[in-house]
Amino acid sequence: MTVNRAERSSAELAQDIVHEAQDLVQLELQLAKQELKELAMRNGIAFGLLAFGTVLLVLAVLVVLPMLLLVVLWDQHVLGALIWLGGYVVVGAALLLVGRLLLRLEAPRRTLSSLEETKRWALRQIRSSDR
Repeated sequence: MTVNRAERSSAELAQDIVHEAQDLVQLELQLAKQELKELAMRNGIAFGLLAFGTVLLVLAVLVVLPMLLLVVLWDQHVLGALIWLGGYVVVGAALLLVGRLLLRLEAPRRTLSSLEETKRWALRQIRSSDR
């Protein structure tokens, strides 16, 4: 009867470990989803800024053609055309720079750290159950 209680106790311990591991996996998944959501939001904004900056720079290049026509036809409009072009270039370059600085292409650090901690916990549980 003592052997049966010991086996039952070990089985209960193993079942508890399995349930705790399942709970940890669920928490890990929730953390990963949250981190990926935050990363997607940040990268979405960064990509948006990069796209808008690119559009402005393309528009700046497209402004060069009318500017050349203005230079050829009317000399007094050169300054206005240069200011307009400069504004596009500065704003476009600033948006590209900010977008690039915000862009993060990396693995979710908190999730990886938590997974490593869970791995260590599971190994400790398995080793302590063997004794």
